[in-house]
Amino acid sequence: MNQTVLVVNSGSSSIKYQLVDPADGHAIASGLVERIGEGSSLLRHTYGENKIEEDNPIQDHAMGLERVLDLFSSIGPNLHESNVVAVGHRVVQGGAFFDRATVVDSDVLRTIEALVPLAPLHNSANLTGIKVAQRLLPNVPHVVVFDTAFFQSLPAASATYALDREVARKYAIRRYGAHGTSHQYVSKTVADHLGRMDLKQIVLHLGNGASASAVDAGRAVDTSMGLTPLEGLVMGTRTGDIDPAAVFHLARNAHMSIDDIDNLLNKRSGMKGLTGQNDLRIVHSMAEAGDRNARVGLAVYAHRIKKYIGSYAAVLGGLDVITFTAGVGENDAKMREMATEGLEFLGIKLDHSRNRASGRGIREISRDSSKVKVLVVPTNEEWEIARQAVAAI
Repeated sequence: MNQTVLVVNSGSSSIKYQLVDPADGHAIASGLVERIGEGSSLLRHTYGENKIEEDNPIQDHAMGLERVLDLFSSIGPNLHESNVVAVGHRVVQGGAFFDRATVVDSDVLRTIEALVPLAPLHNSANLTGIKVAQRLLPNVPHVVVFDTAFFQSLPAASATYALDREVARKYAIRRYGAHGTSHQYVSKTVADHLGRMDLKQIVLHLGNGASASAVDAGRAVDTSMGLTPLEGLVMGTRTGDIDPAAVFHLARNAHMSIDDIDNLLNKRSGMKGLTGQNDLRIVHSMAEAGDRNARVGLAVYAHRIKKYIGSYAAVLGGLDVITFTAGVGENDAKMREMATEGLEFLGIKLDHSRNRASGRGIREISRDSSKVKVLVVPTNEEWEIARQAVAAI
């Protein structure tokens, strides 16, 4: 029987999970528990043609995961018969301590807890999920895979902020990046697809959260997200890059608290702040109908991507491949055109017919004459977590 890995992503009020075959990435079963701790919670579980959806109160993560395990027993597949060799947990922040997947022990748990101030919402929820899963599934190893691990290879010039070094050291302020599991999976998939390990790559992970990375021969040398996932590209509700003095200005003149500004920059800005919508499909429709704010919002979004493409081409000292991934990157042909328009001087030539053609899996959307290949690669973070979990044990 093939090995399987149960991949768990525990959020502040949710649990996403998949039972994955690490050999080929096949998701044998999957599900989601939403609105944990709220009046009404939603649970979906899918196994082949068997699908169930429940709408019942789930008080905490322990109750949620207990119900998930019940559904594996009643709907399938039975975990005891599925050769589960590990439980792989996504953890957002690994700080400067973790550069690879790591088997959970008491020291690892203490370190994840110590890193909560760097990602208070995420690491705390991730930690809760790990502890609950360990209690409910005590007979298999638990492995943590960190969003930041792939970016531990960043050179000092990229990872270091020009901040007073003693303050930076004391409070662990540096650029950690995020979405590393996706960037690692996509860049490796591209290298395997093209049969070259020495590629200079830019990976654009464009979704509600968005990030860019520069990868040289499989090693990350730069990334757009920084101390937190707020820095970098324009996102669904996050500003991305902004003058830090905007915080001082709002505090002094708008009399906003730190929490107010945090909420503004992370939850009320980005495309939502610019257009009223964080779904780019709706924003495109608004722009086509003549909405000026939508047109400006899309232009800002694309302009920021172009800036990162240009700067990363310089950091890499050349460029072989640009890859679009995640929800927007994989499905928004118009944004791919906008983001690469005018970059022919870098050797980037998009084939508009290929770009607009529907398709699944890896596909090339650049012209045959393009010096830089442009690809669309569906990301698969769960498969990457499963593979790393097996490697770790």
